[in-house]
Amino acid sequence: MQDWPDYQLIDFGAGGRGGGRKLERFGTVVCDRPCPAAHTPVGDRSRWGQAATRYTGAKVGDGRWVSPQPTTIASSGREAVEVPLADGLAFQMRVELSPAGQVGLFPEQFANWRWIARRVAAARRPWRLLNLFAYTGGSTLAAAAAGAAAAGGEAAAGVEVTHVDASKPSVALARQNAELSGLAAAPIRWFVEDALKFCRREARRGNRYDAVVLDPPTYGHGPKGEEWRLARDLPVLLELIAELTDRAPALLLASCHTPGVGPAELSAYVADAVVGHCAAPPASGRLWLATEDGRRLESGVYARMPS
Repeated sequence: MQDWPDYQLIDFGAGGRGGGRKLERFGTVVCDRPCPAAHTPVGDRSRWGQAATRYTGAKVGDGRWVSPQPTTIASSGREAVEVPLADGLAFQMRVELSPAGQVGLFPEQFANWRWIARRVAAARRPWRLLNLFAYTGGSTLAAAAAGAAAAGGEAAAGVEVTHVDASKPSVALARQNAELSGLAAAPIRWFVEDALKFCRREARRGNRYDAVVLDPPTYGHGPKGEEWRLARDLPVLLELIAELTDRAPALLLASCHTPGVGPAELSAYVADAVVGHCAAPPASGRLWLATEDGRRLESGVYARMPS
């Protein structure tokens, strides 16, 4: 991405045994890892020798990292990448290799993080933003950074973020990212909890939010073994979000990576549950990563409002 110096999709393509892979640069470290969406032929095989670390499995969760430091790339001297949001506005995210093959951030959300920051900066009143399935905090920090920059100015009067994720290590890394970004004292509430359970409790208590961001998985489990299935549970969660926002969110962003759920389907999910059939449907589209030569790798879908 030309406007994100610390990240680059170098190449992608079909790998051995039919499994796709992608080659990415985070700061100065190049990673080779599985990517089921990479079906086309590799662009330039000679570049794959650049990888400093490689996840051996053909799919996420089915292998291990092979590198001098198998659990983290902090040893490279590049503990974090900078995510630029606007001129003079950015946040930091630590890149950490997990046993499941993840790296601690989802680069395909970069455009969404910038969109969140723009919306927060343009707000005319304080917002309470709920971030569900919040992982290591990209959307949380985009909102918090924009709110901190604008607080006291003529635009936004700040934002309070509620960060919810079922993974204790992910929330711990999100808090580290906040510290790295100079946002340790920002108004962020951190919760290790199942998203549905959290929203049900908030609804019972009569709590309300101005904005909601969610990036649910296809399948997952809460901290106490609660099972999440997107096809079954997303409509229920969106109905709760409708209640928590009084069916009038100032901002709503949903993204997912589930086969069979395209932009139109996700937009319809959100429209049906949150704003109703008569309102304008959320804008929707596909998330992409792109190489320098313009090859695009599909990386999920989004629906967001306002457009």
